[in-house]
Amino acid sequence: MSSAASRPASTPFGPGHTDDLMSFLAASPSPYHAVRNAAERLEKAGFRRVEETEAWDGTSGGKFVTRGGAIIAWYVPEGAAPHTPYRIVGAHTDSPNLRVKPRPDMGNQGWRQIAVEIYGGTLLNTWLDRDLGLAGRLTLRDGTHRLVDVDRPLLRVPQLAIHLDRGANDGLKLDRQRHMQPVWGTGEVHEGDLMEFVAGEAGVDAEDVAGWDLMVHPVEAPAYLGRDRELVAGPRMDNLLSVHAGVAALAAVAGRDELPYIPVLAAFDHEENGSEADTGAQGPLLGTVLERSVYARGGGYEDRARAFAGTVCLSSDTGHAVHPNYAERHDPTHHPRVNGGPILKVNVNQRYATDGTGRAIFAAACEKAGVPWQSFVSNNDMPCGTTIGPITAARHGITTVDIGVAILSMHSARELCGAEDPYLLANALVAFLEG
Repeated sequence: MSSAASRPASTPFGPGHTDDLMSFLAASPSPYHAVRNAAERLEKAGFRRVEETEAWDGTSGGKFVTRGGAIIAWYVPEGAAPHTPYRIVGAHTDSPNLRVKPRPDMGNQGWRQIAVEIYGGTLLNTWLDRDLGLAGRLTLRDGTHRLVDVDRPLLRVPQLAIHLDRGANDGLKLDRQRHMQPVWGTGEVHEGDLMEFVAGEAGVDAEDVAGWDLMVHPVEAPAYLGRDRELVAGPRMDNLLSVHAGVAALAAVAGRDELPYIPVLAAFDHEENGSEADTGAQGPLLGTVLERSVYARGGGYEDRARAFAGTVCLSSDTGHAVHPNYAERHDPTHHPRVNGGPILKVNVNQRYATDGTGRAIFAAACEKAGVPWQSFVSNNDMPCGTTIGPITAARHGITTVDIGVAILSMHSARELCGAEDPYLLANALVAFLEG
């Protein structure tokens, strides 16, 4: 673990960054909203949208592309050569939740319900007895999309009373099909009711809706926690905390034409179910964008190969802080703590992509930023998860390092982090992107 006595005056982010993170979380109940909000922030920083279907030019400046729940943004310094390497911050926009099925209207025993499917590795019990809203995107018959966010109590997954399940406290077992369908009213069920309601919320005619990607979200706002407000509780920290930090860091370095690298933010969708999508890290989106940038600046295959060979990606995703009630589940010599700075994730079986070279790169960035950092490795009896890191390294042949912020309650409807860690991460990312 490395530490620093104080944050250098040149480091851009302090406690106000965490306030802004909470606003970003609240405004981003779906990957599509997160991408829209990230794009708006980048546009305010001088970035411009480019379309994948149009020819790209080789001009300098900030640019970004969006596709569904993914966004790739980059800043080309003045005079950057075609073979200039990239410095990439990788993250993902999706979070485990409940998602609306194609035929959503259902009910039982006089209750009107919504049919949902479990997305990702959701902690199911955290969605019980919680006020829930509905958000996502509608696809209209003309091919355009409309975002919708019902950010008020609309749905609820009611838990069975203790009187009807005396053993609930000895081991709650939930059936993913039967027990997780939320209620949203009483009376007769009519096919099309939900879509008529959602279309009205979006300001469109239900007959114009040809498809939808809708998901449930808790409506309780992010909040500071603790006697000294040193903790933050909120939804979707995994992994909008990293997306927010990446956007802020990229905007902070944009305009610096002395940069030796081209800084990039790559925020993918569908990480929580394996990244196998056209908007996921397994897809071609990142590689295509980077290659097109090389070619737009007059480069060829040799320049592309040189650029990729010198590229480094920090795959930033949340990790596990040591749990006070389950410390034995963690590796005995690696106990990351909240407000201890970002963590370096290591797994020799390549569930994380970090190696010794990556460790040195990350340590140098943290030292430059004056940011403390910690190491994370799983208990040998507890197989760890994975990230976009190994995928990015293998698919594109670029050096990749897995990092993140240590949190509790990962994959819960409401997660917990230290109030200092979001801006410590953002400052480390700035130093990394600066090279």
